[in-house]
Amino acid sequence: MLKHNFFSWEKTLVTLLRMAIGWHFLYEGVAKIIAGNWSSQSYLANTSGFLSPFYHCLASSSAIGVVDWLNIIGLTVIGLALFMGFFTRWATLGGVCLLTLYYFAYPPFGVSLAMGVHDGSVFVVDKLFIEATALAFLFFSKDNGYGLDALIKNTTFHPDKVQNPAKDEGQTTFVSAVNPAKDEATDGFTPSEATGKLHTRREALKNLISLPVLGGLGVSAYFTGKQYGVDAMSGATVQVNRLALSDLKGELPKGKIGNHQLSRLIMGGNLIGGWAHARDLLYAGSLFKAYNTEKKVFETLMLGEQAGINCINIGYPTMAMMKKYKKVTGSKIKVIVQVGLDENNKDIYDNVTQAVDHGMDIIQLQGNWCDWLVRDGRFDNIAALLERIRSHGLTAGMGAHTIDSLIICEEKGILPDYYMKTMHHDNYWSAHPRENRRPFEIDTMQSSDHNMFHDNCFCPFPDRTVEFVNSTKIPVMGFKVLAAGAIAPEDGFKWALGNGADFICVGMFDFQIVHDVNVCLDTLAAIEMEKIRKRPWA
Repeated sequence: MLKHNFFSWEKTLVTLLRMAIGWHFLYEGVAKIIAGNWSSQSYLANTSGFLSPFYHCLASSSAIGVVDWLNIIGLTVIGLALFMGFFTRWATLGGVCLLTLYYFAYPPFGVSLAMGVHDGSVFVVDKLFIEATALAFLFFSKDNGYGLDALIKNTTFHPDKVQNPAKDEGQTTFVSAVNPAKDEATDGFTPSEATGKLHTRREALKNLISLPVLGGLGVSAYFTGKQYGVDAMSGATVQVNRLALSDLKGELPKGKIGNHQLSRLIMGGNLIGGWAHARDLLYAGSLFKAYNTEKKVFETLMLGEQAGINCINIGYPTMAMMKKYKKVTGSKIKVIVQVGLDENNKDIYDNVTQAVDHGMDIIQLQGNWCDWLVRDGRFDNIAALLERIRSHGLTAGMGAHTIDSLIICEEKGILPDYYMKTMHHDNYWSAHPRENRRPFEIDTMQSSDHNMFHDNCFCPFPDRTVEFVNSTKIPVMGFKVLAAGAIAPEDGFKWALGNGADFICVGMFDFQIVHDVNVCLDTLAAIEMEKIRKRPWA
């Protein structure tokens, strides 16, 4: 009896390669259609290679509409054709041409390499190059695998096939009239009616295999999109400002908290979350939220990472967005989340469980909660929350606005893995007089009296803060170092880092990131040169 393998391994591997690239093209095209307002304008306008004048011309307002439409249609049609194995040679040729255009927009050599690339530091060979090479292989290959092209070629209604005269009454069977020993469509089987039918069905099933695979991938993508929303990271949907990255003065140094190596400059989450400490400017919070769309947030995070910032400190409600960002980008950014007590839950420490489930890297007791718990004498709750965090094998932090909270906890032996403390001076016009400041006044009732607290001073006792920071052996992360925009970075960074902060957490819009990184680098160099820091670095 002759043995027959349902699939040829060689054809199967070629088919998998073709379908994988086809799915990539198809997904990119469909995601842009679903996005609705997608545009390649920023991607083309920021190109930096030797062909940049050509791409800048495409980015012009008069041409961009046509360019976007051609790009979307090209990705979708090429992707579907490759996946289904239909007009395969034309699809592979079109794919090579499109990938070549993408490749030379940001060529991974010369000036473009110096400005950074999405997939790390590569030279000449990147994923676009590899994918284009694979398509070129498929173009010149004699066999493009299983698909609609092969189905049409091998159909039993092909002109090379004739009707079998031996048939049952009322039935018609088609088999090959070509020499069975040479006919690829029969795989060497005797062209009897039974084997002809069986082989024809087998061929049809093999060549239609892409249909259920496409359905499965489509359903999976649908439910993923339903859970996480439109993929804001597809292709050129988000494009960081590489021209700004070229202005970086160097690489941010790192320090250690627990098992984590963190950049000395950390991104703050308030601007992303929409929490604005704006004193009496009522519209600022809404403005932040309107500017920081999901697309803009992702662009900001990408830019921060490429500028060397590898950590962000966020509020509890922002966890879902950061989980999505890491999922769709593959980002390795360290995420610190601030948690409190869930007083409405039987398990009041459930915030910790939720943070662990969302994949957060570091968890800290939020500053307001620490102040409130210390004020109310609930030290057992603070200790228990830190223990719960550590029970999951995670680093446990403790935040505070009032320095009394950290002083009292340290005296009682309640020690976190790091402190996060507001650290700024009070030499700015909107700070209310020192004699009118009270412990635990931040985030309580705000006074209408200009001489009292009104969302305007977040480190009410700077001298006592500096004294504590320089005496503790625990790493310190300073935040609100610019007093929510009242102090210039050149001033605020130097005051916090020079007075003992090991890290500074700063809220930054995308257009501020490169400037703030450079200020941090200059500040660290000045502190080292002037020897103004008393405390060893963490």
